[in-house]
Amino acid sequence: MPIEAIRLGIPKTIMLDDLEAPVAAAFERAVAVLARVGARIVELPLKTLADYAGINAKGGFSPVEAYAWHEGLLQRRGPDYDPRVRVRIERGREMSAVEYIRLLDARAEFIKRVDEEAAVVDALVMPTLPLVAPPIAAFAKDEDFRRINAKILRNPSIINFLDRCALTIPIEPPGEAPVGLMVVGRHGDDHRLLAMGIAIEAVAERARRG
Repeated sequence: MPIEAIRLGIPKTIMLDDLEAPVAAAFERAVAVLARVGARIVELPLKTLADYAGINAKGGFSPVEAYAWHEGLLQRRGPDYDPRVRVRIERGREMSAVEYIRLLDARAEFIKRVDEEAAVVDALVMPTLPLVAPPIAAFAKDEDFRRINAKILRNPSIINFLDRCALTIPIEPPGEAPVGLMVVGRHGDDHRLLAMGIAIEAVAERARRG
């Protein structure tokens, strides 16, 4: 797919918040290079993304669905679980069937609204993660683990919730910590996304190498 035929949308809500300096620099450089070679860059408000946290205030799908599967094992072998994993699974015990059904409905409406707002582009682009990989020591305290883990998962979790396909392309300069450019296609559009990814990766790789 020619790079000139691709319309790339940059979400301005949440996805670019609190970027570490190396991530912000790599992302800006990659977008600039893509624009220079002919990709059409569109800044999108995508204000609907701001509703994600409220919709998932009870923990989202992962805890309740994981708890449904792990409940028996937790009763028999709870001490064998990593405590940080176990506490997240056990959050699912708090969600009722009514709340789960409402979550399904809210997700469907959320997806519909984002799809409508993003229909003007072929794919969305954003940093895969807002930070570079922290050292293991940064996770020593539980409160730090929760904070850092939530930040690491932020962008990919929202895309998963939207039920879209995505890929990530390295964009950091040689010798620096890895930074990814996430390219997000529409639901079920995997083959087209891969074609766009090949074109974007070729440009990004040239930019990385100077």
